[in-house]
Amino acid sequence: MSAESSTRDGLFSWAPRSRSEAEPWLDAFVDGNRFTISVFFPLVGAFMLLGSANGWVPEPLQFNPPFILFGTAVMAAPLIVGVLPTIDRKAVAGIVLLMSYTYAIEYIGVTTGWPYGGFSYGVTLGPMIEGIPAALPLFFLPIVMNSYLLCVLLLGDLADRWVVRLAVVIPAVVAMDVVLDPAAVSLGFWAFADGGAFYNVPLSNYAGWVVSATVAVAVMDWAFDRDELESRLRSCEFMLDDMVSFVILWGFINIWFGNWIPLVVAIVFGLGLIRAKRFDAGLLEPSTGLYIPDATKVAAARGVTDE
Repeated sequence: MSAESSTRDGLFSWAPRSRSEAEPWLDAFVDGNRFTISVFFPLVGAFMLLGSANGWVPEPLQFNPPFILFGTAVMAAPLIVGVLPTIDRKAVAGIVLLMSYTYAIEYIGVTTGWPYGGFSYGVTLGPMIEGIPAALPLFFLPIVMNSYLLCVLLLGDLADRWVVRLAVVIPAVVAMDVVLDPAAVSLGFWAFADGGAFYNVPLSNYAGWVVSATVAVAVMDWAFDRDELESRLRSCEFMLDDMVSFVILWGFINIWFGNWIPLVVAIVFGLGLIRAKRFDAGLLEPSTGLYIPDATKVAAARGVTDE
């Protein structure tokens, strides 16, 4: 047996070796660390962001871009892992289109002020390209997908009609920004040139979000197989945990800054999660450490054979 093989069978014996093992392993990993990912991380994130804005944490840690990106990616993991099995070529095409739109509309916004109103970033959110965060889709796409999934669950049979889906999901996306933007502006993530009537956010920002939400929701509705997506959603308990993180993180930040209307909207999303049975006891069970499942055992338990 080679040294490489010995290491693979020793230190990394838990790791998946094929896609047939990887998907159930990822499910088990996220499911076994739900509290850490969806409750602990946003609570720590809220403290670190508020600490950065108020000088509570050492300067090297203030709005630290790698920390921000890592925390965002960790909190998005339940959504990414949940959606992963439903992604086919058409879905990939839709994601690429949405990423392209995200960069294009943000570039137009930063350079022209349309459609959101003139604004500029006050915090470096990771690598920047022409004044735009390179990781922008990591911040934007989960907002759209979380809104879509929650609305599909709450609508039930009404979600079968595409007109109803779009009519409900688009306002939900905009409502998530009602929670996000005032908190982000309060932290100094970005600022609007002329301020705004709604917690220093101009109403034009939300008109712009109606445009972006309409485009994004329409593309997502076209790109994903809704039956497959809904089937996965109903069988995957953690798939909306990223929205739980969103409510906790931005809810606490809005409390701190006294942004009461955004807080109320965050609470409404929280009630929606409870109504959809997605804020359950599994989220409130702290783990004793990082849970790392054994891929072979997980695959065997689910009747999955190696490809």
